[in-house]
This record gives sequence, structure tokens and C-alpha cells, in this order.
Amino acid sequence: MNIEDLREYCLTLPEVTEKMPFEAFFHNHESLLAFYAGKHIFCLADIEANDECTVKCTPDRIIELEERYTAIGKPYNFSPGHWISIKFNGDIPDDMLLNLVKGSYNLVKSKR
Repeated sequence: MNIEDLREYCLTLPEVTEKMPFEAFFHNHESLLAFYAGKHIFCLADIEANDECTVKCTPDRIIELEERYTAIGKPYNFSPGHWISIKFNGDIPDDMLLNLVKGSYNLVKSKR
């Protein structure tokens, strides 16, 4: 998985937009690309690092994923009780990573 594949997949989901919302406010975070369902972020990735993404997840699923996969970690600057970071090309297959992205999209979309 890489940022281009992730971006392509996210943009196939209905009513998704992308922005770089932090570039004007945070000097060290201008390369963060955020994908939105409506007005809410469901996936975030650093286009310069190109090594992981952050997605929303249910608390019970977070525990299960962290116990099973080394590619799952705590998110940077997001609530670790509701978000996970997923390292690209780790021990999570790409199809599962995309499934987690879609799950995040569905969680955010259901809250609108």
C-alpha cells in the first residue's frame, strides 16, 4: 500500500472530499492529507512520509487489532480510544487495510 493507492480508494467512496487542512495552522503538519465524509475526517495520511494512515475505529476492534497486528499503533494527536494508525506494508494485508478505511468512513458517515 502507498499513499497513491490509499487516495485512489478513498476517492471512490461516495461524497468523499480531500483537503490539506493543517498546512495554514501547523508548520510541521502541512503535508497531512485528510479525507472527509461530509465535514468529518475519516482518514488521514502524511503524503511526505508515505508510510501510514490514521483511521477511526470502534474501541473493541482497536484492542483486537492491536493484539493481533504489529502494524496497528496509536494515532498521532487523535484519541487512541477511537483512532488507530496503520503502517503501510506491515503485517496487515492491503485488502484488510482498505476494509478498515471503509469501516472508518462508515463510522463517520453514520454520525452525520
